[in-house]
Amino acid sequence: MGDVLAGNHAVWEFDLDSDSVLIRFARGMRTPRLFHALGPRRIPLEAVSAVTVTAGKRDSVVLRAVPRPGADPLMEAAAGQLREACDPYRLVLPGERAPHAAAFADALLSRLGPDPAEPAERFLVDAPRPPLYLKAYDARVGFDGSAIDFRWSRTGATSTKWKACDQRYPIAALTGVEWRSPEGPGGHLRLLLRDAAGDPRPSHDLAAAVFAVGYGAVHESLPFAAAVLAAVRGRAAVSSVPGARAGDRLHHLSELHSAGLLTDAEYVALRDRFSAEA
Repeated sequence: MGDVLAGNHAVWEFDLDSDSVLIRFARGMRTPRLFHALGPRRIPLEAVSAVTVTAGKRDSVVLRAVPRPGADPLMEAAAGQLREACDPYRLVLPGERAPHAAAFADALLSRLGPDPAEPAERFLVDAPRPPLYLKAYDARVGFDGSAIDFRWSRTGATSTKWKACDQRYPIAALTGVEWRSPEGPGGHLRLLLRDAAGDPRPSHDLAAAVFAVGYGAVHESLPFAAAVLAAVRGRAAVSSVPGARAGDRLHHLSELHSAGLLTDAEYVALRDRFSAEA
């Protein structure tokens, strides 16, 4: 084990054995609810592109690890929309602890890879565990690991959605997820479909759920979006491993099936196909 640094809302522990930082968020009324929802997070240094120490407000110092593009599904889904206070890669400490923050940053920097700013080829940080259901203004959205369900609200959904009846989209039909924070105008969760373009208006798009005051809060909707995005990216990797050995592809396929990202039928079909291509 390595150094431990305690800040206002979290404790960071540098694990030398695994080249990672374990972030444990504090419980308390002043801690952002997103941190409560995330729980402990282990960040491999492979997922970090830089570490900075800057002066903060009211005689404080801010230590921040900058995630590599494409390394963390949470930050990819957030797409720069998180408020500074809700940034899980940001640790605020009293000003007198600046030397400790600098030493901690130096220790992390010394273990970064040769090309830390290069985009990651896959997610390196585990997706947060999402709620099973997300309550939006116009729908109840469920995610069981293999598909996303939209069950429209009789009072919130537009007639377009209500007349179309409830919708279900398997992970295989998606290319990504679009999350717009409920703290800004036009907040919504939209599934990006592989073979079709939805209505640009989230209120009419059958693959989108609209947020509003009291619906789709950040601490609920962002982990949900991140988990779906991680499933989509993980699923895509099954059929896009150029030159991979058959054994490696079958092993990866088995892992996806065990994680619930492939149905039994999908697993058998892909297993047989990869075996035949070997």
